[in-house]
Amino acid sequence: MKELLIMLGVIILFSCSDKEIFQSDKFVVLSATSGNNYLYSVINSKNDTILKLNPDNYLVCFDDTVENFLVVAPKDRKGWWAIDFNENFLFQVYNTSEGEPSPDELNFNRIRIVDERQKIGFADEKGKVVISPRFEQVTAFNNDYAIIGENCKKIPWDTSHTEEGCNHYSIKCVKNGYIDRTGQVIDIGKYTFEELWTKLGFPEK
Repeated sequence: MKELLIMLGVIILFSCSDKEIFQSDKFVVLSATSGNNYLYSVINSKNDTILKLNPDNYLVCFDDTVENFLVVAPKDRKGWWAIDFNENFLFQVYNTSEGEPSPDELNFNRIRIVDERQKIGFADEKGKVVISPRFEQVTAFNNDYAIIGENCKKIPWDTSHTEEGCNHYSIKCVKNGYIDRTGQVIDIGKYTFEELWTKLGFPEK
């Protein structure tokens, strides 16, 4: 479902087939195309359709991520949003890659969320906010910890970049540290990101 490209502010969808199915232990999401629209239906374990998303309201649904909510791109809101099966908005989902459409996914039962200040926090697999958005930069969880950064700036890969179009950046922070699964800061200082990655035993990149 992630054959998706944003260029010059326009979202373009590509599909290699006209029907796809994503399945979890609790439900199946059926995706089909009708003309220029994607049609999404949520089906439970008894094969009952419990939700049909109106294509007039959503550009795309990233449905292979969670079991208790869906991640969608609404037409009337900026960014990615989690909705429950009654189509209530739960929180805005963090986009993981500057310049690319890439909503966060669950890692160790945590998904990154953002608020109107673009501060980052976490929700759990049930869609409950468990760490309120307050971090400038934070990685996904790996087991019990996530790395945070303070006083960060974006370093463009292309020095001739403009604000329009697709741009890619690296993030450099003056201070780095890490938090536990409750959001408590365990340590922060003038560590490099790489030092903390190794210290915490995160997997090789």
